[in-house]
Amino acid sequence: MQLNYQQIGDQAKPSVFVMHGLFGSLENVNVVAKALAEHFNVINVDLRNHGRSFHDEQMSYPIMANDVKALMDELKLDKINLVGHSMGGKVAMQFAQLFPESINKLVVLDIAPVDYHSRHDAIIAALNEVQKSDVSSRSEADTIMSQYIETVGVRQFLLKSLAKNEEGKLAWRFNLDVITEKYDTITSNINETHSCLCDTLFIKGNNSDYILPEHRDAIARFFPNARAKIIQGAGHWLHAEKPEAVNRSIIDFLQ
Repeated sequence: MQLNYQQIGDQAKPSVFVMHGLFGSLENVNVVAKALAEHFNVINVDLRNHGRSFHDEQMSYPIMANDVKALMDELKLDKINLVGHSMGGKVAMQFAQLFPESINKLVVLDIAPVDYHSRHDAIIAALNEVQKSDVSSRSEADTIMSQYIETVGVRQFLLKSLAKNEEGKLAWRFNLDVITEKYDTITSNINETHSCLCDTLFIKGNNSDYILPEHRDAIARFFPNARAKIIQGAGHWLHAEKPEAVNRSIIDFLQ
């Protein structure tokens, strides 16, 4: 099974894979992909159990990294750059651990190679409530979700993945059952095999708590050639909140 993807930019130029976060899709990182496409061959992917990619009961970082490697091989690419946000950042880090010979540079958006505590309980509850309610419109789904999720922006982000299925009913594009079941695996750390010596850039939103000072040792152990960039006035969704600053940081680093 192959990941769904969009390829944009000049295929003669260096290749960059772009990967979204949990409950997202390639559409959520289009703002990054389109900016990079002016300089690179960009492959923007839907990770397994997300977007228009296949659904599968298995979901771990080594498995998702192997999905990316399979697509890379299918496209006959020797070396790639990787850009990943949140869960996609962990997939990118896992890829770098497993396939160091296949990676040129690595960019990780607002996530660290550490275990995280549960922070999506309300979201998962809201999504499951919508799933069992047989809604007929996004506004109906939004009303249900507002009982669990106060932030309008978070609900709007999630609702982008609510679409008509083959039966013509509104359903989540992501595989909610498997994500709910494997949530502890998704919030856990990547599998550490060795230190990856690839050039690595961690970009943190200044207002986000996903990368903290106490994560420095883990980052240095996994990625000794890492550097950091902080985007002022941005939280975890830094690429949506400060796209120009984030995209400029990525492009400057990859070039």
